[in-house]
Amino acid sequence: MENTTTENWLTALRASSERLNSRVSSLSETDLTRPSFADGWNIAQVLSHLGSGAEISAMLVERGIKGLTNGPVREEVLPIWEHWDALSPLDQRAAWREADARHLGLLDSLDAAQRTSVKVPYFAGLLSVADYAGYRLSEHSVHGWDIAVALDPAATIPTDELRLLWKRLDLVATRFRDADTFSHLAPAQLALHLIDEQRTLLLNLDAELHIYPANPANPVGTVTGTADAVLQGLIKFR
Repeated sequence: MENTTTENWLTALRASSERLNSRVSSLSETDLTRPSFADGWNIAQVLSHLGSGAEISAMLVERGIKGLTNGPVREEVLPIWEHWDALSPLDQRAAWREADARHLGLLDSLDAAQRTSVKVPYFAGLLSVADYAGYRLSEHSVHGWDIAVALDPAATIPTDELRLLWKRLDLVATRFRDADTFSHLAPAQLALHLIDEQRTLLLNLDAELHIYPANPANPVGTVTGTADAVLQGLIKFR
């Protein structure tokens, strides 16, 4: 698999943000309260989730720039979530736009040396800027799709972005998987047959979930579909 630079991740994150902004900028308050594809959340609540995440993430990036290694704790993030939950739908959209722009601006301010040296104390641990941007892209891209598909059932994640997400999927799914569902499935191996890319991957369910670029020897089943459809299903397992 080809090398992916930090700039690749950051460029995709910016594109995901711009795409989502264009989709929600003209929505009325009624539109913002329409159900999204994220279970139990309307469109504004998805934006609130992304916005609070951007606020917390900007705080963590700032820590990384300062050389601090302390990750987020519940006592500091809970008031942020409560603040966002209390906003009206229109205010959630406006606040998301502001928080997202600040977060992206902070990442854009990193010079070449900082993109190599800075470690971000994220929820998943101390991460390089590239790995951190991969986590943020997976969150933003998939939740952006949760909104997009609620507005247009034919909406998909762009191919270039989709390929990047596949590179992060096993790490993301391992962290955010549903433990109860996972306990009923593991241990097992599944074949993931991506019809549009004409390739098959190994999905290994054990103590953790991992995806490998190999054909499983004795899979218990095969999941067949486009890369976009299979990815949506796997991340919904988070």
